[in-house]
Amino acid sequence: MSNPTNITADPGVPFVDTVREFDAPVEAVYRAHVDPELMVQWLGPREDKVENIQYDTRVGGRWSFDGASSDGYEFTFSGIFHTVEPAKCLIMTFEFSGAPGEVGIGTTRFEDLGGGRSRISIHDVYPTVEARDMAVGSGMNYGVIEGYERLDELFASQAATPGA
Repeated sequence: MSNPTNITADPGVPFVDTVREFDAPVEAVYRAHVDPELMVQWLGPREDKVENIQYDTRVGGRWSFDGASSDGYEFTFSGIFHTVEPAKCLIMTFEFSGAPGEVGIGTTRFEDLGGGRSRISIHDVYPTVEARDMAVGSGMNYGVIEGYERLDELFASQAATPGA
């Protein structure tokens, strides 16, 4: 069973807030957000292809990945890490190749809920309301929701495979 993904993008402000709980320990959720070998298995919608994931998860380290949608649209996301607190907080810039020069900053907080459960809270700040509206209008919500459903499936398959 999948947990709901709550995405809030209030009109007139350049923010998007996402909150999601997982039936997995906080360390596993954090690792899934920084380990390229895991990210390629869940990031984005099923029909999209994500590859060339680079994550230098340290302050000042760069991150990026390339992707292609099912209709052939190719894209890149990239940025720089500004805060890295394992299993607690990541703060990083982000830029989408479809909107060059529109650099945002995102904060992802990881929370241990006990009992092998955890929550992430993401606060993305875009440079303008228009940039935020473009991101939301691009289908971003669909990709985030389906990606986290895929992450739930990955956690379930690892739990079913001892030693995974």
